[in-house]
Amino acid sequence: MHLAFVLGTRPEIIKLSSLITACVRDGLPYTLIHTNQHYAAAMDRMFFEEFGLPSAHFNLGVGSAPAGVQLGRMMLGIEPVLQEMKPDCVIVQGDTNSALAGGLAASKAGIPVAHVEAGLRSFDRSMPEETNRILLDHLASSWFCPSPLQVELLAREGIRGPDVHITGNTGNDATLHYSQLAVERSNIHDSLGLRHEGYLLLTCHRPSNTDDPEHFAQLMHAVQRLAEERELQVVFPVHPRLGQRNWEVLRNKSRIRTIDPVGYLDMLALLQGAALVLTDSGGMQEEACVLRRCCLILRPNTERPESLETGGAKLVSSVAEDALIEAAQELERSQVVWKNPFGDGKAYRQILEALHKQLSPRGC
Repeated sequence: MHLAFVLGTRPEIIKLSSLITACVRDGLPYTLIHTNQHYAAAMDRMFFEEFGLPSAHFNLGVGSAPAGVQLGRMMLGIEPVLQEMKPDCVIVQGDTNSALAGGLAASKAGIPVAHVEAGLRSFDRSMPEETNRILLDHLASSWFCPSPLQVELLAREGIRGPDVHITGNTGNDATLHYSQLAVERSNIHDSLGLRHEGYLLLTCHRPSNTDDPEHFAQLMHAVQRLAEERELQVVFPVHPRLGQRNWEVLRNKSRIRTIDPVGYLDMLALLQGAALVLTDSGGMQEEACVLRRCCLILRPNTERPESLETGGAKLVSSVAEDALIEAAQELERSQVVWKNPFGDGKAYRQILEALHKQLSPRGC
């Protein structure tokens, strides 16, 4: 059984790391195709190093570009690799342009596509990720769902059968495996002079929050107001996609402490020490839930409603001045029943076992 992985972003490196590591450990033939969708080393190389992953076999150097251009460049790079390597299956994760390009290229080449983190739905077609994940699910031949909810959602779209699996999420594999190591090895708190639960942690990168300068300014003003009310500082690792207009807004926010992007262990350490997490990231929602950190989701919807069901997370669509203060107060009043709906940390094992059974009849 020869597997090909297509990835291109930080979340994909994190969420495919347990699968790639298992292939290396077990001597399972694999090919790693990196589209290089991220153009910042901080969002890429450091994660390979932290997870101890071998370098990609193929680096396509696609970089940042409008979606159509980016997808075209990716497919042009992926197709000849698949023709040369002839894998038995192409594994893609999540909802990125890299994942969609890998799935499309494999499908056109007649190679089965395995979709890790299948079945997620925000029901918001304005999100590019929603379109990507729907298209991937409808061209895949194996679906690996984090929880029973995604199986139900796939069935509503006519996708059902023995190749739809509940495995938990591979992102949870990484969170559970590295959370204690992060506490032991990261010195991010000392280097930033932070005390446990003495700060708020913010991540914000989605176009819906960052591309409109007025909206971004209102959101950051609401973050500033929450920090003032709590008498805490906000630690904000700034995503490389934020531009000059975003920085102009942040320059006048005394409570928001911007820092460079951090590695995975440092981010897990920051998560575990935060008094409250504010994020528009889907993966961060999961991590906060697993690590039992209360979280304000800076979006009107989520494809991960399991985190909301614990009572420890709340959607916040308003950017009104005191919206985050009110949401945080509501979160404090809610009854939180912490649970981990995203698996036992062994999703990678179930995925590889399922693929072996599925691909074996093909002589693998």
